Amino acid sequence: MSEHLVLLVLLLVSLSIDHVWGAKISHKPPWRIHTLFSVECQNYFDWQTVGLMQSYRKAKQPGPITRLLSCTDEEKKNYRGMHLAPTFEVPSMSRHPKTGDWYPAINKPAGVVHWLKHSKEAENVDWVVILDADMIIRGPIIPWELGAEKGRPVAAYYGYLRGCDNILAQLHTKHPELCDKVGGLLAMHIDDLRKLAPMWLSKTEEVREDTAHWTTNITGDIYGKGWISEMYGYSFGAAEVGLRHKINDYLMIYPGYVPREGTEPILLHYGLPFSVGNWSFNKLAHHEDDIVYDCNRLFPEPPYPREVRMMQIDANQKRGLFLSVECMNTLNEGLLLQHAANGCPKPAWSKYLSFLKSKTFAELTKPKFVNPATLEMMEDKDIVQQHDDDAAAGRPHPKIHTVFSTECTSYFDWQTVGLMHSFRTSGQPGNITRLLSCNDEDLKQYKGHDLAPTHYVPSMSRHPLTGDWYPAINKPAGVLHWLNHANIDAEYIVILDADMILRGSITPWEFKAARGRPVSTPYDYLIGCDNELAKLHTSHPEACDKVGGVIIMHIDDLRQFAILWLHKTEEVRADRAHYSRNITGDVYESGWISEMYGYSFGAAELNLRHRIEKDILIYPGYVPEPGVKYRVFHYGLLFRVGNWSFDKADWREVDMINRCWTEFPNPPDPSTLDDSAVDARERDLLSIECITTLNEALRLHHERRNCPIGGSLSSSEDNAANETGGVLSRKLGDFNETLTSRNNQMSSNSEKDGMLSSFKFWVIVLWAFSGLGFSVFIFLVYSGHKRRGTRMKHHRSRRRSLYPGYTEVNGRDRHSRGVDVPL
Repeated sequence: MSEHLVLLVLLLVSLSIDHVWGAKISHKPPWRIHTLFSVECQNYFDWQTVGLMQSYRKAKQPGPITRLLSCTDEEKKNYRGMHLAPTFEVPSMSRHPKTGDWYPAINKPAGVVHWLKHSKEAENVDWVVILDADMIIRGPIIPWELGAEKGRPVAAYYGYLRGCDNILAQLHTKHPELCDKVGGLLAMHIDDLRKLAPMWLSKTEEVREDTAHWTTNITGDIYGKGWISEMYGYSFGAAEVGLRHKINDYLMIYPGYVPREGTEPILLHYGLPFSVGNWSFNKLAHHEDDIVYDCNRLFPEPPYPREVRMMQIDANQKRGLFLSVECMNTLNEGLLLQHAANGCPKPAWSKYLSFLKSKTFAELTKPKFVNPATLEMMEDKDIVQQHDDDAAAGRPHPKIHTVFSTECTSYFDWQTVGLMHSFRTSGQPGNITRLLSCNDEDLKQYKGHDLAPTHYVPSMSRHPLTGDWYPAINKPAGVLHWLNHANIDAEYIVILDADMILRGSITPWEFKAARGRPVSTPYDYLIGCDNELAKLHTSHPEACDKVGGVIIMHIDDLRQFAILWLHKTEEVRADRAHYSRNITGDVYESGWISEMYGYSFGAAELNLRHRIEKDILIYPGYVPEPGVKYRVFHYGLLFRVGNWSFDKADWREVDMINRCWTEFPNPPDPSTLDDSAVDARERDLLSIECITTLNEALRLHHERRNCPIGGSLSSSEDNAANETGGVLSRKLGDFNETLTSRNNQMSSNSEKDGMLSSFKFWVIVLWAFSGLGFSVFIFLVYSGHKRRGTRMKHHRSRRRSLYPGYTEVNGRDRHSRGVDVPL
């Protein structure tokens, strides 16, 4: 009996072992994965390597990882970082061996080609994940789970690669229609990579040599230096070998951006500056940093989780802040462990080190896994649409493109910086384009080409036919020009003004825009929709909607509508007989809002009826509706918080962009607001948020421009600052009581009058003093000469008597008239 029991126990143990072993086998990836990233022999890449390797271990990324290290023989002699990661050495092509061109980014495709040819590991792999060094992995990147197939790699969306849609693609690939705007994260089958890699390298060389097409409007490269040639080399190479990507915009996110609600990014790409509250990080500021080899030195610690929770009310924006903090904390955790591996002494205790070793941090940074929302791919241009009902059930959200109109002035430049910063942090899907209207002369002097992705538009500020000066017409003219000259693959267009700040996404699916049914915000002061103005300028006055500001419109509607928007603007502008305030609502009675009526009347002509959404936009200074999450600030009007105020018109001539560290006067601290008046407090909090966002955008802009830390304005800038001294003092608001706009204007005028009177007085005094001084000078000179003449007269007489034949020039005796004339 006992023998049977022993056999039964052994059998059960055997079965349990088999079960456990089988479970382990079932979790083993069915295919082999290898992760690659490319670096050079520099301190800059070493600290990035430490961060990526730490995240690779924390995320439990399957398979081996290899660093493709590109170094010259000279660099290798002094290089200290061979131990930082599993490494495959690659000959450096930073200086091209044939052309001599200095372009380090080419090492990425060159390194992949070299690895495929010479690494034994490349012969023992099914799938390859290619990353950049400046990334943090948050969870396993498993190609087949992301949807990758042989012939269909998965990649992150790089929407700014506009060269896929224009002459650049036509020049550099036989299949421009196959060009995908992708990069960053690449997950593909090894067979696809073997086909692509040589073409990736050769196309990079090709685009790099095409200097004639490096301009921003063709490549989207804000520097116009061909720096993103490698990215185009990849897209053109893939098109050449027929690889179409599954494109994803949610797997990878830049710290500082807000993730789409419901998604879980598994890759952080810290290629751009980002901030959390007063803390910020810019990788370019650490280009020469040897922090890997400087014992126990870390990057500045970001805010703690408890502090982050108090910074934002909106849950999704708060999640974006946590992603930024996670990125930096993972970098610092990697440095801490690397210092220990380097043999550094144990660091002194600190609150931050304790946090990095805590269970709280471990819990926050445990591996993340993709969910269905994250795996949603962008719409493929080549997939044939199925039946409408099937498409509606399974198709992803339509593509969106945001546009805004500006001119070549510093006034629009600082607004552009603010809008672009808010676009990046808002989570707004799709691309954005600035419609920049300039005449040829202004364009020659213009310095702000790199402030935003730009479509250049001929200026119509001075109308080419009528000579009328009306810059607002550039908005419809710019939209029309963009539609006619750009390749647009978006289904819906969002139109904004430059003087706006995005606080969240504006999407057609949320606000229920549809073809034939655009969405906009109320402009109730457009009273011309209800009177004779509409009857004169549209055949459907009953369809005139009082809207403007934010517009969401289907591309097909916009193509029909744009020409009417322009023509109706010209028509209303020419109708001077109806400029009066009681007809137009224009307080200036100058036809200044003709463009707004051009929009409403043009839409009415096509019978486009708007869905009017009052919860999208708010003017700072207005009291918000309780519970409404406004998506846009429109700071077109003067607004105040206590004695502080802001009016964008006061900054029309101030160069906020090219003068380092300029910013707007800071608003009051939110903690100083009166809690008892709830409406006023909510209003003031929004006003403070608006100007704080603008100042944050300016600060990051100056960081990107490499302004000197702790630097001050130059002398020329000081002059400009003096010119705006009155504006600054008025903005700082040293008033004892709250004044109305009218009283402020009167006060300002009286101050100017007083300054003018004082100036006149001192000019008169200076003139009188100068006249008196001149008279004294003449008197002294004259009297001095007279005394000299009296003393010398006797001497001259004696001298002339010695020369009796002496006469004056012209034969006349100098004393013929008997008058003493001093010589």
